[in-house]
Amino acid sequence: VQLVESGGGLVQPGNSLRLSCAASGFTFENYALSWYRQAPGKERELVATINRAGGSTNYADSVKGRFTISRDNAKNMVYLQMNSLKPEDTAVYYCSAVWRAVGLSYWGQGTQVTVST
Repeated sequence: VQLVESGGGLVQPGNSLRLSCAASGFTFENYALSWYRQAPGKERELVATINRAGGSTNYADSVKGRFTISRDNAKNMVYLQMNSLKPEDTAVYYCSAVWRAVGLSYWGQGTQVTVST
């Protein structure tokens, strides 16, 4: 089982980044997918979630209207489009797959996003 994030980097405030997460080794369409982030000295927080079919999404208030989560079940990919980035968005971003009905969950290793001038 693997979840591999990519697309992080250094970006100036107001700019955009698109994170990607490639999944393998499990039945992707059975899992709800989420992006979390963890800033230095802070707890990991939930950023966005998308259901198995991709028709329902939820966002943290801090990113609502700026971030968009999406998935491609044919490619086993999940994405996080991040617009109007702010310095407080600086964190390591992780993707997660959860199948609550059977109690399975997987995590990626994370990708660093730094928003700074």
